[in-house]
Amino acid sequence: MDVLAIIHKYYPTDNPLRRLLLHHSKQVAEKALAVAEQHPELKLNRELLYDGAMLHDVGIFLTHAPSIHCEGTAPYICHGRLGAELMRKEGLDALARICERHTGTGLTAEAIRQRQLPLPEQDFCPETLEEQVICYADKFFSKSRPASEKPLEDVLRSLLKHGEQGVQQFLLWHERFG
Repeated sequence: MDVLAIIHKYYPTDNPLRRLLLHHSKQVAEKALAVAEQHPELKLNRELLYDGAMLHDVGIFLTHAPSIHCEGTAPYICHGRLGAELMRKEGLDALARICERHTGTGLTAEAIRQRQLPLPEQDFCPETLEEQVICYADKFFSKSRPASEKPLEDVLRSLLKHGEQGVQQFLLWHERFG
């Protein structure tokens, strides 16, 4: 599959948002593939890791986040679900699952209800190893500070804002994938 062709379909013009998306996605892909390299015992699907990492944020252009050049109308928290809808239209269900399951360390129906998030009340938690690795790798990189990888302490601090459960999940992944 040509993931760049898909990105260019939804981001046809070279602009700051497309450049940011490509930069961030490549960072996540490199980290996810490094996990696969370091852990051959996990037998990760490298093609799915690469494609999923490159497309996990494809829906950001539909959201409103001016600080990172997103000029859409939907709340940013919806970018994973919106990206999933795009990928399902492309017939790419495995990539759709990655898109909708990479927010935080995953979102439960209960968390969506409690936080009154504008998402369907269902679980959006990574299930497959590839979904988990991409979600894990994504936490090390910020689109608002794209220059470098975040240290582990910063990742944990950002997850703690949304509760201890996400921190604990991330630490389990870090033990397994780090």
